[in-house]
Formats: sequence, structure tokens, C-alpha cells
Amino acid sequence: MEVPDSRPTHHLSKGTPVHSTRPPRIAVVGAGLGGLTCARILQRHGRPVTVFEREASADTRPQGGSLDLHPDSGQAALRSAGLLDRFQALARPEGDEWRVLDPATAAPLAQQPPSVSDGERPEIDRGQLRGLLLDSLAEGTVRWGHAVDGVTPLADGSCRLLLADGTAEEFDLVIGADGAWSRARPALSPAVPRYTGVTFIETGFDQCATRHPEIARLVGNGSLLAKGAGRSLVAQRNSDDHIRAYLAFRAPQDWHLAAGLDLGDQRAVREYLSGLFEGWHESLRALLRDGDHEFVNRPLFVLPAPHTWRHVPGVTLLGDAAHLMPPVGLGANLAMLDGADLAHALVAEPGVDAAVRAYEAVMLPRSVEAATASARGLDHLVPEAAQAPAAATVR
Repeated sequence: MEVPDSRPTHHLSKGTPVHSTRPPRIAVVGAGLGGLTCARILQRHGRPVTVFEREASADTRPQGGSLDLHPDSGQAALRSAGLLDRFQALARPEGDEWRVLDPATAAPLAQQPPSVSDGERPEIDRGQLRGLLLDSLAEGTVRWGHAVDGVTPLADGSCRLLLADGTAEEFDLVIGADGAWSRARPALSPAVPRYTGVTFIETGFDQCATRHPEIARLVGNGSLLAKGAGRSLVAQRNSDDHIRAYLAFRAPQDWHLAAGLDLGDQRAVREYLSGLFEGWHESLRALLRDGDHEFVNRPLFVLPAPHTWRHVPGVTLLGDAAHLMPPVGLGANLAMLDGADLAHALVAEPGVDAAVRAYEAVMLPRSVEAATASARGLDHLVPEAAQAPAAATVR
């Protein structure tokens, strides 16, 4: 779900490239959207870069649901990367449709067809977008199966990358793009993610047109939201006739232990969730009853806001490693914008340290604004108290 008109629009100037005798040695930790965007733009400008990724391959695990890319952040980053046309060929403008339903009756409370937004925020599966970025990189850029244990800034302004296999490599700059539980973050900040009080339970539906036609009609071409006091149901259309659903509720992080549940016991989890959403319309309860995939427990974490740090030469952060926030439509867009801004600064500035300082001077204030907006978005998505129908809109 999206937070309307709340995304920051500060950008770094692309500037003019400044060439030195030796290109800087740059490492990106994490092959997520932000790190890959940064690597792609650096390579477009002839700058060598190595991406270290702990997963064994691009297909090690599912990459999550759909994203809507905003014109002034995610799409702007792809334009800088020279990938906007390829993105538009994959994207689904119709996926920008959304509807809010009454939990008791499933009657529409608010809705927006994609024509209202002129498709300016088309949807794309996260896995497709990651694949687009990976395919754009030079062969061998990503070192799969190379887990990073930590980074150590050095006295000369460079940084040592410590790998899980016991080896180490030195770089002029290490970019921590390794998400919520970043191994690079401790070099800059003692902050650790904290639980928001909200948990998502994820499930999914395959071959929806033939196997789940009622759910397909309920969700439509885009996203659906129904919410009550302390709980919500969210569903979103993905590619390949797949629908992903999330059951969101406010509870302690160990809610399943307090309920005496084994999360591996799918039947028991389904019965518990059914009770949690008792009184909701049967068409909505089908989202928790009829899924084809096992339930996945996803407690939501955030970094403190504001999250800032004193500049340290040789290392910086982007995306969730820098500003982990609730998944309400800003995080991926902001990570890609971070990656683009950092790459442009490294191309434009006369030295690595000056580039990182320029990037952090823009990124850190921008992330504070986004974190505040995302916190409001989560409160709106999973309200603590029931809301009147007039307050049901999500945009």
C-alpha cells in the first residue's frame, strides 16, 4: 500500500565526471535493488565495482511481492541507469489500481482505477526488477556466496572487508547495501532494528484465474486493503497470475509462543488466524483460508528515526542498511534513489571522501522525512483502533 504525496524529492546533481589516475576500488555489500542500482550506474561511467552477496545465486529465495516505482525516485534511478525502457516493458500500469473494502461486508469504501494516476506508478515484481538490474551488470560483477562478516575502516581512509570464509580485502569505499541486519552498519552506528509491534503473515495464491476466480475478482488488477482495529488484510496482484496476501496485526513479536503455536503447524496457525479475523466477511477470510503456500511469519522492524552517524572515511550505507522503515511503498524506491545518488556523486566528485560526504548530506535528511512518512503509513495500514469509513482511504 502506498503513502500518498509523502515521498521526499531531494536529489543530488549528476554533476560532471572528474577523472583521477586510478579508479577507486569500490565494494557493494548486498545484491539488493539499491546496491545493484549503484553498481549499474558506476559501470555505465566506466567505474569498476564488485558486489558481494551472501546468497548462493539470484534464485536462492523468493524476492517478495510487487513494487510500484515512483517517478521521482525508483523510476528516476532506472532512467539514470539506462534501464527505464526495459522496466516499462515489464511493468504493469494496471497494477496501480487499488481498492479498500469494509471488513464486515466487503463493500467498497474507496477505490482508484489505474487511469486516475495515468499509470505513473506502474507495478513490477521485485524479482523481475532485481533480474533486470542483475542482467545489466558485467559478467562476474556479483560474487555469489560471499558472505560479509564486517567492515573495518582503516587509518588511511580505506576500508577492510571481512568475509565469512576468513579472508579479507581492502577497498577505497565499502557501500553497505545489505539490508535490515547489515554487517556494514556497525562501522558507522550502534543502532539496531527494533520491532514495530506489527507482524505480517504472508501467503499466496497460484493460477488465480482458474483455481481462485473469486479471489481474483476480489483483488482486481492491483491491490486490496481491508482493515479493522489492530488488524488488516492486504492482497496484491503479481505477475504470472499470482496473488500475494498479507495478514497484518498488532501483537508482541513472540505472539505465537504466547498462543502456544508451532509456526510449522500450518493447520493450527490457520485456525488461530481465523479466530483473529472472526466476524470479517467470508470473501476476505478466504485470503487466510485458501492459500496455496505455507504461512510465513514476517515481524516488521525499523531503525530509529532519525538514524544518522558521524562521517567515517571509507564506508557508507544505503537503503534498509541506512534507514529501515515499514513496507508501505517508500523503502525500495528510496534505496534505488540512494544508489543512484551515491553513484553520481562518485563519478562527479574529485575524491571518494568528498563524494560520500556530498551523498550523505542529501541522503540522511531525506531518509528522516521518509521514515516519518512510513511510520504514519503503517499506523494507517494497521490502525490501533477501528476507523470510520471516511478514514478508510489508503492514498
